[in-house]
Amino acid sequence: MRSAFDKLISWTGLALAAVLLVAGGLLTWANTFIGDQVHDQFALQDIVMPEGEAIASLPKADADVLKQYAGSPLDSGPEAQAFADHYILAHMNAASEELGGKVMSYSEVSGQARTLGAALAENPNPTQAEQDEVAAWSGLKQTMLDGNTLRGLLLYGYAFATMGTIAGIAAIFSFVGAGILLALFGLGIWHARRAEKTAPAGARAVTA
Repeated sequence: MRSAFDKLISWTGLALAAVLLVAGGLLTWANTFIGDQVHDQFALQDIVMPEGEAIASLPKADADVLKQYAGSPLDSGPEAQAFADHYILAHMNAASEELGGKVMSYSEVSGQARTLGAALAENPNPTQAEQDEVAAWSGLKQTMLDGNTLRGLLLYGYAFATMGTIAGIAAIFSFVGAGILLALFGLGIWHARRAEKTAPAGARAVTA
């Protein structure tokens, strides 16, 4: 009875090990595929991480993040996230603060540009200063739109790369789990055979 139970548990563990091996293989494939796609797609953009004065002119918190990637090609998820959140966004914030007196979102800049544009359209004799102000806000609106578009694309790539990293970690755990189950399978079969060999002697002892 004990031998049969050991075999049942052992073969169940072997089946689970097979599942984990298959899962580990698929996760490894996902990790490799995502990593290659992220690298290749970013490399096509030919973006080089800022360095030197381009970093020095940024707020210290942003500069500290970018220093580790200075001068390297942007071809990985972490670099994309750093470029999007600590370079592009820093310049967007600086531009909106310079014109509007505070850090502004795209919706705020767009709303201000529309309001000033509508007022200018209704003014039959706008001054040059008024026209320049509308042009400045319209230019900032386009800058914010372009910046947010590029940031979104970079951050999508960063999210995709992060999924690949998670898949790689999950693959490692799957292979480790499969290895443990295979070891337990071998131990279980060994114990089952040992139980089969000792069962007759035990039975004779009980009979005596």
